[in-house]
Amino acid sequence: MTLKITKTSKIRLILPLLIGLTLSGPIAAKTAEDFQTWGNITATGSLGVINPHLKNYKYWLEGQGRFGEDTSRFSQGMLRAGLGYALNDNTSLWLGYAFIPTDEPFAATPFDEHRIWQQLLWSEKFSFGTLTSRSRFEQRFVQTGEDVGWRFRQLLKLSTPLPFAADFSLVLTDEYFANINRTDWNADDGFDQNRVFAGLGYNFDKNTRTEIGYMNQYIRKAAAPDRMSHILSVNLYLNY
Repeated sequence: MTLKITKTSKIRLILPLLIGLTLSGPIAAKTAEDFQTWGNITATGSLGVINPHLKNYKYWLEGQGRFGEDTSRFSQGMLRAGLGYALNDNTSLWLGYAFIPTDEPFAATPFDEHRIWQQLLWSEKFSFGTLTSRSRFEQRFVQTGEDVGWRFRQLLKLSTPLPFAADFSLVLTDEYFANINRTDWNADDGFDQNRVFAGLGYNFDKNTRTEIGYMNQYIRKAAAPDRMSHILSVNLYLNY
């Protein structure tokens, strides 16, 4: 019995990679599709501007608006805040809170979600560009159930400057989500969703950057058809 569960878990770990790379016809035929627009503003920086003794402590402030059903309605929002500690110039640890109101098409009945999150963030510049890894754990408290949902997210991001336009860059990301447990609000354990993004980045200055492009989101549903969203993703990053 233990061996069977282990094999199932491995399949669920491999599945998002197959989805992101192939998006095959048989899989897509079973999904509900939608065009959406997502907007995001994220501000990060050091608390050293307040007190030099706090230079290794960092803040994270983020706001998102997601519009679904062919971008015709507000479907999900997010307010995320956190505090971090820089272990070195490339690596930091974080702890924070997020509030997520959710409506159709992500949910048949509107609900609010509260999350506690922890993450390890690493970023380093190479000759080919900047590589970023973000490993995040979430504890999800959903209004429609009593269980706490535990979820792991792994994001990999590559930003490569364009040789013919120094302020522009090609941006590629992939983020894999896995539920650690089942809940009474229909979160299944194993693969939850995958997000693939491709777009262009532009540096307004050393503190301000935007990234605009296409994101494909595939969500595995336990009690409803799977979902695939084609997303215009618009992001503004402020770093001080």
